[in-house]
Amino acid sequence: MRAVVQRVERASVTVDGEVVGAIGPGLLAFVGVTHDDDATHARKLAGKIAHLRVFDDEAGVMNRSLRDTAGGVLVVSQFTLYGDTSRGRRPSWVEAARPEQAEPLVEAVVQELRALGVATETGVFRADMSVELVNDGPVTLLLET
Repeated sequence: MRAVVQRVERASVTVDGEVVGAIGPGLLAFVGVTHDDDATHARKLAGKIAHLRVFDDEAGVMNRSLRDTAGGVLVVSQFTLYGDTSRGRRPSWVEAARPEQAEPLVEAVVQELRALGVATETGVFRADMSVELVNDGPVTLLLET
């Protein structure tokens, strides 16, 4: 599994003109799934997201996690994270898992984050989503399991 995680002041996802998920300060996590991913990868990715120390402590050092700050996470499925452009300008999606495999694994990430005590919102799988965010920092990281 792969995630692009951004520290945000706020973020939201809109589908068909309706906000379906929104958070205040926290992390926006775009999550992609590939063919050999399973529930173990989902648990590991959720743990990385929940415990990622990218929030400032009292000394201004990035030493606090979502769990330390009571921040939220907005999880958005993103098959394009497995796009391959090594052979030209048109991405190949061969490495992205099929929706039947990817959707339950993205949901497993969401459920594990909630089990870890992180307030978690989501987009809508396979929907045409509009994502709005206000970057904080900016801090952007690529996580892989």
